[in-house]
Amino acid sequence: MATGWAGDGAVQDQIDATIKDAIQRARSQLPQGPGLTHCEECDCEIPPARRQAVPGVRLCVSCQEARDQEQGASSGYNRRGSKDSQLR
Repeated sequence: MATGWAGDGAVQDQIDATIKDAIQRARSQLPQGPGLTHCEECDCEIPPARRQAVPGVRLCVSCQEARDQEQGASSGYNRRGSKDSQLR
């Protein structure tokens, strides 16, 4: 069957690569080393339950939520490109 320039399974390969990149990015952002007793941004105390639940924790809940929102806006991948760029 003629599929144009893309080989068989190219779409699935693209999906797999996107998922692999997302997993690698998430793993690289996991906290490492010993956790802190106070938040490194606002110096509020980090509750013992949070330190136990999240090994290597460095931020309090409110600072972590703010950081997650900042990173969420710019974390997407666009591997497809625009239709115009594919025609050039």
